[in-house]
Amino acid sequence: MHVDDVIPIDVAPGIVRRRLAGTEYARGWLIDFAPGTEWPEVDVHTTEERYYVLSGEVIEGSERHPAGTYVVFAPGSRHRPRSETGARMLGISMTPGSTA
Repeated sequence: MHVDDVIPIDVAPGIVRRRLAGTEYARGWLIDFAPGTEWPEVDVHTTEERYYVLSGEVIEGSERHPAGTYVVFAPGSRHRPRSETGARMLGISMTPGSTA
């Protein structure tokens, strides 16, 4: 699968998500943030989520994650990413019941 072949879905103005192939254990996604955008609501995790910043910079609260940063959120965590510069992130969300 080539990610550019996956149809982008608008999450909010300036933010698009591509849902990538997954399994019963985890699902993948690619999100593009335009400059000056913020996730539309607080993202609450029932399972673990991980993402890698491919380009730009993602801001989580007061923490800045430039390209090349790997971020992990534990089950029960919450966050609301935003970007001043624009960003692309590749992520994996564990599915309920997975042990990875």
